[in-house]
Amino acid sequence: MTIAPFIRSCIFVFSACFVAAPAISAPVPFKMNEVEYDIMVKIDPMSRTLEGKSLITVHRPRELQLLLGAGYEVTQAEFNDGALGIGREQANQPHVWNIPFHFRQQIQFLIQWKGVLAPLDTALDHRQTLARPVAVSGVDGTFLPDSSDWYPRIAGQFARYKVNIELPPGQKGLVAGRLIEENDSEQGYRATFEFSHPAEGIDLMAGPYAIDTLMHHNIKQKPVQLRTYFHPQISKLSKDYLNAVKGYLDRYESEIGEYPYSEFSVVSSPTPTGFGMPTLTYLGIDVLQLPFIRSTSLGHEVLHNWWGNGVYPDYRSGNWSEGLTTFMADYAYKEQESDVAAREMRLGWLRDFAALQPGQDVPLTAFTSRTHGASKIVGYNKAAMVFFMLRDHLGEALFQRALQGLWATRRFQITSWQDVQKMFELVSGQLLESFFAQWLTRSGAPALEITEVKNAAADSGYSLSITLKQTEPAYQLQVPIAVETQQGSTVHRLDLQQAQQTFTLKLTDKPLAVSLDPDLRLFRQLAPGEAPPILREVIVNSATQTVLLSAQPEIRKIAETLAAKLQDRKLEIIAPDDPLTSTPALVIGLQTEVNAWLTAKKLPARPDETSKKGSAQVWTMARSGGASLAIVSAQDAASLEALIRPLPHYGRQSYLVFDGRQAIEKGIWPMLVQKVMVE
Repeated sequence: MTIAPFIRSCIFVFSACFVAAPAISAPVPFKMNEVEYDIMVKIDPMSRTLEGKSLITVHRPRELQLLLGAGYEVTQAEFNDGALGIGREQANQPHVWNIPFHFRQQIQFLIQWKGVLAPLDTALDHRQTLARPVAVSGVDGTFLPDSSDWYPRIAGQFARYKVNIELPPGQKGLVAGRLIEENDSEQGYRATFEFSHPAEGIDLMAGPYAIDTLMHHNIKQKPVQLRTYFHPQISKLSKDYLNAVKGYLDRYESEIGEYPYSEFSVVSSPTPTGFGMPTLTYLGIDVLQLPFIRSTSLGHEVLHNWWGNGVYPDYRSGNWSEGLTTFMADYAYKEQESDVAAREMRLGWLRDFAALQPGQDVPLTAFTSRTHGASKIVGYNKAAMVFFMLRDHLGEALFQRALQGLWATRRFQITSWQDVQKMFELVSGQLLESFFAQWLTRSGAPALEITEVKNAAADSGYSLSITLKQTEPAYQLQVPIAVETQQGSTVHRLDLQQAQQTFTLKLTDKPLAVSLDPDLRLFRQLAPGEAPPILREVIVNSATQTVLLSAQPEIRKIAETLAAKLQDRKLEIIAPDDPLTSTPALVIGLQTEVNAWLTAKKLPARPDETSKKGSAQVWTMARSGGASLAIVSAQDAASLEALIRPLPHYGRQSYLVFDGRQAIEKGIWPMLVQKVMVE
């Protein structure tokens, strides 16, 4: 992800990305230098005060820049044996020290600082949390993200560190790393953590935690201490989470290799965060209470200790770790569930991609972190499907061996897409340049169609001619084609290299129909009519128009708030009587208003799936010309207001029925596979 520390990953809730890293600038391509931090920090959540002291050691230094956030006062700053200065001319400016090149083997900085942290705001929703990479504190929790520059740091450098934390009685805290000392008494809480591998930065978390533990032994029988740092109201969940983590460690050690750390912690947050860091994950209290998190998102965060926090992506060439983690966690769980569930996830990826507008898509080499829905569709979903197609191409055994080789040779090293490619080539003995180049360096995806099918009798069977066409410039594709006969369906892979090619298949049984990629095993543009309309089309499309049907001020205000939450941008509102254009539209109103509007516009009535059910209904339809229409219908003001928090998380759905805030029914309209009947 963008911000240090480490790879901050998304928690997938309600089929959408619940929380990701704060949306700030793209990451600096970090250099691997020998930097060490020895930090002592004292925090009082009641007064929100922080006092810190840091000894920074740089071995074989070059030109450096040292940073500290604007909200802090520097009380001491020394460089080796001399004064360093406070690093700014005016208050409210960041502290910046530019250090010229030195020929010494080692230099040290000693800096003491203090400040007042921003107040913890538990009322923020997940999008507001994303926009606040700010150090916050309160009795319910303290979170000091590395991106807030809460401690003096060398810009753009990996570092090893030791952090001593001091908190008042009743509070406990941690950073990523190994707990080497802990003391909890009436005088307060003290703990020392050490991270001995190169790391991008340091996050600190604290709160009124109850700590539970479970000792686990890894694949080489080394002890791994598992912990939960949970707020008291959810402490009863600890044992289930500890056992779930143990299961994930076993799973990924068997698939990839030895877990690289001596501990793993699940930490609760009073705000809707969802971050993954080495040795821990930091999840919102409400998220942790969702029954499916242990079997889905938790595993994603554990896996990041291999991909992202164990092998570092080279952001200069794109962040491959999110796609690989999505493939081996979120998607793998669907494969484990059933073939149908796995296909539904692939359909969701392709459907999301189809909802992108020109300019929202970028090559995978340009993806660094999730900053909005469009970047997630590329960096997580498309990248995951690239690994899916690579596994299809190489086979399961070679694919797994390559992953194990990547882990064995690139652990704690910056690793590019090219390094990933080289490992798969080494293990498979195949040249994969064309495969990686077309999927990584190009935006978009191929659009495929069957343009002609001819069948003729042949000796002891039939000769079936199939012509495929793709958009230019042509991709090199193994296109799955399903041929149906009275004996069943058989899949053939056609080697499509050109913009248009004709293939001939020799069959013993008479062909009845031909379908293009019915199992959705290629990343491609879905054809018009092939993709069912979903809510996300109106969410991600910047041209979406909003229709607010109610004239009642209270209802209209609620509807406008809901529309703003869904679209997260300035609304383009049109009147109910205005004609609909060729862009997607979002219509919000009470049930009687919606019914009257549909009739006036000569549009289909509400579908049976949502009719006469629940307190609110949401459904999509494809209009002539292909533009999607999403309709939100509620029985009263309270029912409409209840949708404001949950509805934005259901972008992948075609229809939903709510009872208050609870979605009691949901679904996606059926996909129409490209099929040609054979005469």
